[in-house]
Amino acid sequence: MEGRVLVMDKAREVLVIGGSRYFGKRLITRLLAAGDRVTVLNRGSSPPPPGAERLIADRDDERSLTDALGSRTFDVVVDQVCYTPRQAAVARRVFTGRTRRYVMTSTIEVYGNEDRPTPLPESALDLSKVTVDPELPWTDPEFLDSHYGEGKRQAEAVFAAAPDGLPYVTVRVAHVLGGEDDFTGRLDHYVTRVRDGEPISVPVTDRPATYIHVEEIADFMAWTAGTDFTGPVNANSHGTLTTGELCEAVAAGLPGGEVVYQTVESGEVSPFAFRRSYGMDNSRATGLGFRFGTVREWLPGVVAEAIGQDSGGR
Repeated sequence: MEGRVLVMDKAREVLVIGGSRYFGKRLITRLLAAGDRVTVLNRGSSPPPPGAERLIADRDDERSLTDALGSRTFDVVVDQVCYTPRQAAVARRVFTGRTRRYVMTSTIEVYGNEDRPTPLPESALDLSKVTVDPELPWTDPEFLDSHYGEGKRQAEAVFAAAPDGLPYVTVRVAHVLGGEDDFTGRLDHYVTRVRDGEPISVPVTDRPATYIHVEEIADFMAWTAGTDFTGPVNANSHGTLTTGELCEAVAAGLPGGEVVYQTVESGEVSPFAFRRSYGMDNSRATGLGFRFGTVREWLPGVVAEAIGQDSGGR
C-alpha cells in the first residue's frame, strides 16, 4: 500500500514548532527546498534558517500561542517539541480548525520499560489504555527529563482521544545518530572510551536497539508532512545494533583503541546500553512507501565522522 502524496495547486503553508536544532533544522531546509512556505514558531532562542518566517511565542501558554498565530491557518503543522499531555491539549485546542494535518515528533520511548524481544509494531501500544494525568509536575525540568517517555506517551494519547477534529500523525523516532551538530554526546561517549581504553558500563545482558540516521529522519519527517496517512508510525532504519556491535564499529575506526566493558547489575549504564530491547518494526512506514536505509550501511560513516570531530578537538 502506497501512502498518497498530497498534491497542492499552490505552495503549502507549513508551521514548524521548535525545529531550532539537529534534525529539526534539516527538516525546515527540506521543506523550503520543496517550495513550501515555512513558518517557525519558537520562544525566540534562535533564528530559523534563511527563507523561513518566524513567530515568537511560548507554546505552553495558550494565549501567547493564539496571539502569535492570529488568524493564520496551515496545510501542515509539524510539532517538534511536544513533550507533555498539557502541551498536547493546548495544541489540540489551538490547531483544531487551523490545519489539515498535525505531525507530532514522538519517540521509541513510548513503548515503556518492559523487555519484549521482538520488534514492536505501532499496535504494541494501545493509546486508549494510557492514563493521561495533566496534574503531574510536567513543568519541572527534572521530572520531565526522567519521565520523557511517559510524557510523550500521554501526549500521543491526548491526540488519539479525538482524531476526527484534528487529523494527526505521531512519528515514533528511533535513536538518532550522525551529524556534527549532535548535541547529545552519546556516540562521543563511546569514541572517547574506546580511544582511551576506559571502561564502558553495560548491563548484564546486551540488548539490541533500532537506530536512524539524522538525515534519514529529516527525510522521513518531510515525507510524512506531504502524505495523508494518520496515526502512529515507527521511524527506524532496517536492522538493530547491540552495545557490543556499536563498540566494535567504533573500535574498527580507531586502530589501537581498546573496548573495555564494565558490567553493571543495577544503576547507571552507558548511553545506548539497554536493559531491555529497543526494537521497532517499521513495516507500516515501508508499506506506506518510505524506503529506509540499513543501519550497518551508514554506521561506519557516522562513526568516522564522530572520530574526526573528536580528533579535531584534541
